[in-house]
Formats: sequence, structure tokens, C-alpha cells
Amino acid sequence: MRIFLIKILIYSVLGGLSFYTIHKTVPKVFSEFQKKYYKHVVPEKKLVSAKKKIRHKVNEESSNSSNLLFSSGFEGIQLSEQVEDYQYLTGTDKETGDSWPLHILGSDFSGIHRINDDNGNAITNEIINVMGPQGEQTSTLFQSVHYDVQVTQTPFQINNIQENPQELYMSYWMKTDSTAIKGIDTWRAIWEYKTKNYASYSDGFRMIAFMATDNEGKPYWLFQGDTSPQNPIWQTENYSVPLILNEWFKVEYYIKWSTKIDGYASMKVNGQLIGEHHGATTSNSDKLDFIMLTQVYGNSHPMHQWVDDIEIWDGIPN
Repeated sequence: MRIFLIKILIYSVLGGLSFYTIHKTVPKVFSEFQKKYYKHVVPEKKLVSAKKKIRHKVNEESSNSSNLLFSSGFEGIQLSEQVEDYQYLTGTDKETGDSWPLHILGSDFSGIHRINDDNGNAITNEIINVMGPQGEQTSTLFQSVHYDVQVTQTPFQINNIQENPQELYMSYWMKTDSTAIKGIDTWRAIWEYKTKNYASYSDGFRMIAFMATDNEGKPYWLFQGDTSPQNPIWQTENYSVPLILNEWFKVEYYIKWSTKIDGYASMKVNGQLIGEHHGATTSNSDKLDFIMLTQVYGNSHPMHQWVDDIEIWDGIPN
């Protein structure tokens, strides 16, 4: 594990600074984008579609009945051209009735971030039809990083979050390429969130999920919470659940937000527990800043992935 941390440190330190610097320009980008795309897409303060049928459930791990906040399989959804450092998903999903852009937890901004994309050449994002996880043709979000310039990556970010969740559940189907996670000491991040002071590397918090290989080339999953890339507070390495490459799998993240020991977080793949944490889901009571719902970032290129059937709930669904 130490070797993995040393190798990722250079990427992560630079990456952390890049995330913070570019993220702080979002209000300017958003105001320009809003004039062109948001005006007729998301009515003011409307967080969920009026067409949606809210579903409820009671779960032993979830303290209250859970509501579906957002769902989309990208059916009928459009992806904008690049506006400064972002591309934006827009439109109403023909199957779920939910509309993009996505807004939860008081966020006023979401989009696909193109970080150090070499004037557009290093990154591709598009909506394409492929054979999906259910064996049928379906619309998917395709994301690819062809090569690295300097911490080149293309996460889908939910920015400017104003409310810490009580509970938050996120799931989707994804399929990766078959070549990026091969060999010795390779890694790719697939999901993460950061709190407002994470860039200080002392006062904030990040939770992150990886697919990786170790210094013997053995593949494993890594689920981690840290205050900086070189300072994990906790981490789980899972070698027992095989990495899934070039096949669809369902990933699930659940957070019971807390600054104290009653917090909880878990990651599952195809229903199998990858890792869990009992305890605080932040550090120094720092508030949630942004979520990278999907992420394409690592140390082996090219890398790409498809994503389908996103669901976000305010607790664990049935």
C-alpha cells in the first residue's frame, strides 16, 4: 500500500490543487452557461421533476423513509459543446421524466469538467448508444481520457453544494476498458467527494474509490477517506471481489453524514460489499463542497468508460 500512496501522491497533490483552482471559477462559468442553457431547462429552485413518482421504503441501515431525488438513463439527453472547462447535460429523460442539469443538496451547478484537456484533444465525452447492462441498446454517457498532460481527467461534478446530506445513496451501472488497469501499480479513480477546505490538506476531507493493481500486479478495489492524498484516515483494500473490466457492473455508494462516530459510508459492486467505514464522514466539521459522481482519472492511458442508469436517493432504496 505504501508504494501505491507514493506513486499516487504526485498525481493527487497536483490534482487536488487543480480541482480547487478550477472549481473556484465555477460561478463565472455558470453565469455564462445559464444564459444559454439553463433558462428553459431548470426552473428556479426546482430540484426534482414534477413528473416523478416519489418512491418510499424503510431500511434497517437508513433512519427514515427514502425518496428518489434523481434518476436518468440518458434517454433523450443532449451533451453541450465545451464552454470554458465544462460540458453540460441538458434535456428531460424520456423514461424517468427527470431533467438535466442535475441539482441536489442546494447545488446550482453541475457538469462534466475537462481538466487539462490539451485544447480538447486529450478528452472525449459524448452520449452514445451501446449494448447496455440489460442486454439491450441504450443511451450511455461515454467518457475517455486519451493521454495525460498534467493530471488530465474528466469527472462529472455536482458543485457549489450548500447542504450536508443526512443520508445520500448514489448508484449507476458502468463499464470500463480492459487495458488501463493492467500491469504493476496502476490505478484509476472512479468516484469521490471533497469538503470545502480539502485543498488546505489539513482542515478538509475527501472520500474516494479506486480500481488498482499493487506492486505485484494483483488487482484490487480501494475505498478511502483522507485529509490529503498522503494522509489516509482510513482505507479498505478489497482483493476478494474481483475487478470487473470490459463488462457492465453496478456500483453503489452510501453515506450517512456525520461529524461524529455515528457516521457511516459504504461502497458495493454488484451487491457485494467492497468496503465500509463506521465514523465521521468529514474532518473538522468541514462542509461538503462537491461530488464527482463519475470520474475518469488515473496513471495508465488511454482509459475510457460508459455509464448508465444513475439513481440518487436521500437514503438506501429497496
